[in-house]
Amino acid sequence: MYFLSGIDSESGKSAVYVGEAESIQVRLRGHLDKDFWNHVVFFVSKDENLTKAHIRYLEGRLIEQARSVGRAMVMNGQSSGAKLPESDQEDMEIFLDRIHQLMPVLGADALLPVGHAPAGQAERRVLFCEIKGLKATGHLTPNGLVVLTGSQAVLKERASAHQWP
Repeated sequence: MYFLSGIDSESGKSAVYVGEAESIQVRLRGHLDKDFWNHVVFFVSKDENLTKAHIRYLEGRLIEQARSVGRAMVMNGQSSGAKLPESDQEDMEIFLDRIHQLMPVLGADALLPVGHAPAGQAERRVLFCEIKGLKATGHLTPNGLVVLTGSQAVLKERASAHQWP
């Protein structure tokens, strides 16, 4: 199971491709013609007990999730997927949970929702910012800060802004 991510050269938007491979090295060589990717994340089973059906199930679920989140264009031409017995589906859902935990740590955010309603007490606390006549509100989430509708911002970066590498 692997994710290719980067920026699509035609649209300038974030793009992701979800795939499966028996040999990641061979499969990545086959993707050299895809010009959008500059980052790859892949997952393997520690005891090599995943079957082709398990991988296809995971691939289909991840493509579906990436499309529903809408954070990046999904470059897969079609969805994959496989029918599994209920017990195997539950095992693969646990594997999916692990993927969701690791992806942000590995720098891949294609499966993270852009914003959501506040969940915990810390997220319910509304933050206010007022500077130079502009007002903004937001709240913290596990993925960062969500700026709420109606907030104002300066459209042009100021000379005093910090330069990030």
